[in-house]
Amino acid sequence: MDKIRTVIIDDEAPARELIRHYLKELDYIEVIAECSDGFSGLKSISFMKPDLVFLDIQMPRLTGIEMVEVLTEKPEIIFTTAYDQFAIRAFELNAVDYLLKPFPKRRFLDAVAKAVERIQSGEAGREPAGKLLEKRPEAGPPVNRVVVRKGNAINVIPVGQIRYVEAQDDYVMIHHAGGKALKQQTMKYYEDNLPKADFVRIHRSYLVRVEDIKRIEPYGKETHVAILHSGDKLPVSRSGYKQLKEELNF
Repeated sequence: MDKIRTVIIDDEAPARELIRHYLKELDYIEVIAECSDGFSGLKSISFMKPDLVFLDIQMPRLTGIEMVEVLTEKPEIIFTTAYDQFAIRAFELNAVDYLLKPFPKRRFLDAVAKAVERIQSGEAGREPAGKLLEKRPEAGPPVNRVVVRKGNAINVIPVGQIRYVEAQDDYVMIHHAGGKALKQQTMKYYEDNLPKADFVRIHRSYLVRVEDIKRIEPYGKETHVAILHSGDKLPVSRSGYKQLKEELNF
């Protein structure tokens, strides 16, 4: 068997040491790099192209979830974290497994075995493994930033700068104070995770920040258009108009 080239990414040195200790008995695993934050982890994966990554979620600079979202080539990922509210998103990103700290050695080795099977069988990229969840975790707090890739650069967009989100097939276009950015994510994700007090779904294709709406005008029969302070004009569906009336009390 060829060595499985592996990277460990965790901001806590004892956590990285424990993973190395557990891996010692697996002579087919080769640890080629260790990283203590998301940006250095992203660089290591891009340049070294490992087969397998052990990845923490809550880290400085860039979280594990944000990191995987902007990877152009994805190795097999085993998330290792102390927080269970990210499990659904982890499996949506096609993670092999999701280990809650502190995890026992047997549970860890089971996860490694699943990763090895996927690598050897060429089954990487199959459907998300949501069935592995014993129960759906509670939703986490609203997102406070969005991380996007533009060429070789990684841009962090604070939620406070987002004006509206536009659906584009399997992607969304995020319109923000500095321009716009394409992200491979669903409108439902942003509807569920952006602060509900600040954003409203005005149309199946548009989610807009309420304070960015300058006025609402009639547009055709039983339809309306939202005029933003930026000058952008967005269609408002009947259900979206109802939502706006509730939000703006008119």
